[in-house]
Amino acid sequence: MGEKNILAYFKSPEEAGEAAAKLRALRAADVSIDRISRYGEGYAVEFGDSLGILSAADPASSGMSHGGQGGPTGRDILLTAVVDEGIHHQALRLIEDLDGLL
Repeated sequence: MGEKNILAYFKSPEEAGEAAAKLRALRAADVSIDRISRYGEGYAVEFGDSLGILSAADPASSGMSHGGQGGPTGRDILLTAVVDEGIHHQALRLIEDLDGLL
């Protein structure tokens, strides 16, 4: 059988960690958790100290729009996993049961 990739977004590292532990118990080939940002670290390197400027210029910073650092969903924790095709649907259900957004 082949492998399938999964990208899932969570509201907290703890939620993602719980999902990762359960995916590992299902023998996922690879699982990782990262915090994502609207303004990646590349901006800070490429534009000097403009990360703060970009953040302040964002409409979400004014409080007049819906959103925030994690975007409109508030989910800034990304879980990526590689699973065998045989457990793919089970892994998707597990993530959804733990409030992950696929």
